[in-house]
Amino acid sequence: MYRIDDRTQTLVLEPTNGLPCIAYFGPRLSEAEDLSQLAAAGCRDMTGGMVDALPRLTICPVSDGVHLGQPALRVLDSNGAEISLRFEPATITPKSQTLIVSAVSGDLTYTAEITLDGVLTLRASIDSLTPVRLGWLSAPVLPVPGAQTELIEFSGRWNGEFRMQRQPFSVGARLREARQGRSGHETPPFVYTATPDARFTRGEAMAFAYGWPGGHRMIAEELPDGHRMIQFGNSAGSERAPNKHFETAPLTIVRSDTGLNGCAVQLQAHVRDTVVTWSDPSRKRLVHYNCWEAVYFDHDFATLSDMAERAARIGAERFVLDDGWFGKRNDDTSSLGDWQIDRRKWPDGLTPLIDRVHELGMTFGLWVEPEMVNADSDLYRAHPDWVLGPADQVTGRYQLALDLGKAEVRDYLFTALDAILSENEIDYFKWDHNRLLPMPDAAQARGIMELFARLREAHPGVEIETCASGGGRIDYGILQHTSRVWLSDCIDAHERLRMQQTAALLIPSAITGSHVGAEHSHTTGRSLTMEFRAWIAAMRQMGFESDLRSFSKEDEAKLARITAWFKDNRDWMMAGDIHALDSDDPAVTAEIQIAKDRDRFVVFAGQSATSEQNLPRALRLSGLDADAFYEIRLANPEQIAPHSRGDNALKAVALRLSGRVLMTSGINLPLAWPETIYVIEGYRV
Repeated sequence: MYRIDDRTQTLVLEPTNGLPCIAYFGPRLSEAEDLSQLAAAGCRDMTGGMVDALPRLTICPVSDGVHLGQPALRVLDSNGAEISLRFEPATITPKSQTLIVSAVSGDLTYTAEITLDGVLTLRASIDSLTPVRLGWLSAPVLPVPGAQTELIEFSGRWNGEFRMQRQPFSVGARLREARQGRSGHETPPFVYTATPDARFTRGEAMAFAYGWPGGHRMIAEELPDGHRMIQFGNSAGSERAPNKHFETAPLTIVRSDTGLNGCAVQLQAHVRDTVVTWSDPSRKRLVHYNCWEAVYFDHDFATLSDMAERAARIGAERFVLDDGWFGKRNDDTSSLGDWQIDRRKWPDGLTPLIDRVHELGMTFGLWVEPEMVNADSDLYRAHPDWVLGPADQVTGRYQLALDLGKAEVRDYLFTALDAILSENEIDYFKWDHNRLLPMPDAAQARGIMELFARLREAHPGVEIETCASGGGRIDYGILQHTSRVWLSDCIDAHERLRMQQTAALLIPSAITGSHVGAEHSHTTGRSLTMEFRAWIAAMRQMGFESDLRSFSKEDEAKLARITAWFKDNRDWMMAGDIHALDSDDPAVTAEIQIAKDRDRFVVFAGQSATSEQNLPRALRLSGLDADAFYEIRLANPEQIAPHSRGDNALKAVALRLSGRVLMTSGINLPLAWPETIYVIEGYRV
């Protein structure tokens, strides 16, 4: 028996006659725990209608006549015939907080790495003496605890990302697969398992996050013997050529007995402190101004210079020039691939605008979409053979994908982007990916990560944001090379309130871009007040994305005030934890952000609709020190609804309450109109 421990958890690996099983993953065990007794206690009975061997859920179950569920590994020979797998007893090698498992079946060697260091990280690989075809390879498998009978999955669409859908496990296998060549709006590579009573602040849960940007497969299965398991790996068929070596991306797993938030804060910290490689860890998370919804493709120096002046006056610290600056780009039908400045719009290059932005005290960022090409482009006319997929394929948004599995394509893109960064003082790329790929292709994902790594090495100070039609490529693989995500092309604050709460189950505020849009939303048509739009953006890495000329002086002053509040608080907010709150009022979407030292917090309570009851229900907080005392006050009393006429204490004074009271009785807020938000600041006394 083998065990690895971190500060709070233990994993126990049990050898068998083939591949081992994970016998335990949970709260840290005593050093005196008899692991052989633990294994004996886990041995199950048998009954009629079963094969005459006890099925074991190994870290890589295969179709061996005993395991009758979904196999975690399928390998085919060069003729397409499936290879039968019978693994010999594995070698298990402890190495610090990692167990390395190696087992042989014929010409094939399976290797697994199991690391427990704050989070559980699992990865698997196979090596063959001769080239083989890969049908399917899952990261190592562990059993889902028996009490966790439900799946919480994430889905979405363009302009409507990060929706939660909850359903029970049932006997049989559930398949979710992203075959569009990217993580995907529809099935991002995350899932929670949970007890039926699990909510944000209570119950047991585990969270799984697969770190691969190229499309994935998830299998959630309940076997007839009661075992439940989750498999994650790259999209089936995405390894398109025979090879001697294949590997999975890392699968990150965390567990909690304090609700979904217990998993969420672990994942937030893991992404912020381990996954992301910051271009400059000491740099503050800058307030952005992006000109896309202000001018779209219509670039003009005088207009954009004026916009930059307005943005700087309000408090922006980075100006981002979006699509339309290159080739002959007047709409989205042409010029992708031609990464040269459009001299019709910019006769002197981008230097005059960059200089003006710098004079105003801001840095300069640029939109790019390097993985794509338009048929109407000089690049495509010169290299139609560089396109991924068949020549007669259907385009997506008038685009084709470049084949990043080809070294010459990566070299071309590196040279073009390196020239832009070398010739202009640019510290940020908004990197878009609007086209669904014509097929899953693992070489494409490896190619983009290689290109990112090469650019980051050549220009270490440049920050890259991942955008894919909004939130279509958000995963722990792409985040190894990027440090900001564009959650959605929808910046309607009403929609963002929900999206941001759900996304916080998976990613931290420090990488989540959130912008103030137009009063009349360009994507939903909904009209919202400046206060609501600005406070929703201030919940994450803040920015503006609208025609600032349309703002009234009053609205500009409001935005400047809330931007200043964000700047005053961003250091501790961007390093802190987000706990979603279980609201007893379905019309209220709320969260608490808590500083790392737990000495201060802020609550955002958004009223998204009209409540069923007359008066607000008390909002219970979470994550505080129960025995500490906190002073709380309403930071934006101007949001109190005009029909509020009672003596609610927060309307006039600060309150001093214990963490226990705040988390059990909660706080009563004043009446609120729909599409308004209350901001409550708290300080440890």
